[in-house]
Amino acid sequence: MKLSFLWLLIFPFSVFSQADGYWDKARATTRQITVSARDRIIVPIEELPTGTTEIVFRVTLLDENQKMSSSLVSLLKAIPDPTGISAGSAGAVFLLSKISGDDQCRYALFSSSEAALAYQKEGTTTQACFYQSESVSQDARRLSAESSACLKNKVIWFGFESKNWILKERIVLEVVPWVDYKLSRGWTTDKRKSLIDICKTTELSQKLPDADDYCICVSNKIQKQYKCNEFQKLLAAEKTKAFRDSGLACYKESGASSVLYDKQRTEALQLIEKNKFGEAIKVLLPVVNDAPRSTDYGLIGWCYLNTKQYDKALKYLEACQKADATDLLTQLRLSHAYLLKGHYSEAKALYKKFRAQNVTDSTSWAEQAQSDIQNFQKLGMNHPDFERILKQLE
Repeated sequence: MKLSFLWLLIFPFSVFSQADGYWDKARATTRQITVSARDRIIVPIEELPTGTTEIVFRVTLLDENQKMSSSLVSLLKAIPDPTGISAGSAGAVFLLSKISGDDQCRYALFSSSEAALAYQKEGTTTQACFYQSESVSQDARRLSAESSACLKNKVIWFGFESKNWILKERIVLEVVPWVDYKLSRGWTTDKRKSLIDICKTTELSQKLPDADDYCICVSNKIQKQYKCNEFQKLLAAEKTKAFRDSGLACYKESGASSVLYDKQRTEALQLIEKNKFGEAIKVLLPVVNDAPRSTDYGLIGWCYLNTKQYDKALKYLEACQKADATDLLTQLRLSHAYLLKGHYSEAKALYKKFRAQNVTDSTSWAEQAQSDIQNFQKLGMNHPDFERILKQLE
């Protein structure tokens, strides 16, 4: 009845917790050990798999001919996450065997064979990473890498000391590791940092004002595609390709593209202010081709107009006008494009249509038209109808 109640307390945690790993039953340790009277013995467990973050172990002493009624692996089968096991006495009771013998022992855990051998020879427990000082007939524990030094190496050594002064004891040791899916791929903190550091040296990363999110995305994609040892075996060209492919995917996913495009828009505006329209076109083209806004069409159309590429100017300015017919600055620039292209009637109609309005909150249509035409003339772009248009706007 007590065990049933205990199960009800524990089971809900295991149902609702998100399993980020698995109990590695294939590499669990199950050993039956015989310890002579008043003797000490050391036993290494199976090598812990890469990515082990926790272990659950059980020690059970059996009388002659007794057998375990249920293995530790079978008890853990229904618990998809170690957080479903209480770290207190309730969890230990749940994991205990239904049977145990009358014999008792003390035991200790060691993270090195040297410390374990010292215990076997002299009973020294000062180097133990865990020590059960009270004699027990059965015990169960959960240890995590965060709180116990026992998991710092791949092998844990168990040391047992018999408390039977006459007869030998029979001990069953069971150890089951919990393996974190992500860490099982071998990507330690230092190796993940190395990926991020390499990413930050790439050309695209260096264009970004803050490349952290982008490089974390690249690192995660590489970790997902390759185990650490697999990636280390790649040729230099293959590693470069892995960074490039992951970078292209992360370019949009991480928001890096938006950050870079905003930076390019600002750079283009600065070039336009200096009448460097050809350079501004080169900066704007990737933005227009990949993730254009209506204002990008208007801006690159203005640049094409000022470099006498009238057909391209009309293409983009008309696209901007179609997207937002209320943008009078674009309407004015489109008027200029029609005029310079030789479409006088279309230009005249637009010039007259909006001449009573402002293109901005403080600049009238006529003032901006006059400023634009003066700038065209400075750039050597003269047209015989400029004066006629300006007179109409007076």
